[in-house]
Amino acid sequence: MALDANPPYLFPEYLITKKRSPERALVELPKGWFHTTPGPVFGQIPVLPGDDDLTIGHAGPPQGQRLSLTGRVLDSDGRGVPNALVEIWQANSAGRYTDAADPGFMPLDPNFTGAGRCLTDNDGNYRFFTIRPAAYAGPKGTMFRPAHIHFSLFGRTLSERLITQCYFAGDPLIEHDPIVNAIPDPKGRERLIAQFDAQTTPLMSGGDTSALAYTWDIVLRGASATPMED
Repeated sequence: MALDANPPYLFPEYLITKKRSPERALVELPKGWFHTTPGPVFGQIPVLPGDDDLTIGHAGPPQGQRLSLTGRVLDSDGRGVPNALVEIWQANSAGRYTDAADPGFMPLDPNFTGAGRCLTDNDGNYRFFTIRPAAYAGPKGTMFRPAHIHFSLFGRTLSERLITQCYFAGDPLIEHDPIVNAIPDPKGRERLIAQFDAQTTPLMSGGDTSALAYTWDIVLRGASATPMED
């Protein structure tokens, strides 16, 4: 019997699930507009060229090691999913989010907002240019969280939103992370880790936009599905 790729609602080592996990049975919404509204959902602002580059749009360049993160959004048969809306958000190179909920232990970067989005092409490819987020401290008495980038994917309808996180190969904090360890299947945990692209990185070296290249595919369903947050 295959292990579930997705983490349970309640995983005590992942402390926040004690507050987030439901205490009663979930309520199934009736079929209606929420399940049939066409997607992707862009809000009031369309996706524009440059929305996938988190290093531009400010008075100067952000601090930190630049990253090129590319991959494909795939279905269970390995086919690319076109026209999916992919959004990311992340901490800066000091481990700080711009969100007001961040406790503010580390400094903000005035040249880094930490959010971007793009549409997959006809073959399901996506691409982001950003900086490597820093690890940051968890609640007192817990280990630092590994460097990670949050992903949100919208499909054909408003109800088809999936959320997951991407980590980076070689990070020693991954094996200690309660969010990663909440995933029952060890192979599922591995599917959250972006791999260093040694072939592409040399092509991106030198100049103001020099970057390390990483690749990470997102599989939406099936035996090789990428773990998603409920």
